[in-house]
Amino acid sequence: MTIKYFSYSLAFAMAFVASAAMAHDVFRAPKKTFDPATVEETAFGRAGDPRKVTRTIKIGMSDAMRFTPSSFTVKPNETVRFVIRNGGNVLHEMVIGTAEELKKHAELMRKFPEMEHDEAYMAHVKPGKRGEIVWHFTKPGEYSFACLVPGHFEAGMVGRLVVR
Repeated sequence: MTIKYFSYSLAFAMAFVASAAMAHDVFRAPKKTFDPATVEETAFGRAGDPRKVTRTIKIGMSDAMRFTPSSFTVKPNETVRFVIRNGGNVLHEMVIGTAEELKKHAELMRKFPEMEHDEAYMAHVKPGKRGEIVWHFTKPGEYSFACLVPGHFEAGMVGRLVVR
């Protein structure tokens, strides 16, 4: 009887571990919640209210260190949902900002590659997965987006964003 009980217990434990491992593979981080009280204005806009999205732009990232498309235009006061898909085999990210800010941030990431951050204007996307950014563009101008994983920015993983 004890061996039978042990066998059932072992089978249950193995099934639990297997299901937990499979669940971990499909686990997605919780979506960023929009709280208007915490929204901060930047030089290129602010976090957007997902209920006010006027357009969705799909962007691909690849291990060739490129975004597709690599440039786009949005209108002032437009709230855009970016759906970012990582078609590569390594982690990529999309970070929106001014060219100067992105360059400084890329330098900082080279010095501190383990630095963790999670702002509304960035999405870290694992291989084969997708992420989202919802952004409200409040000011006309020319901005950029880039992957700031060390070495990716330097390899040319940068795009152009025009608000007009």
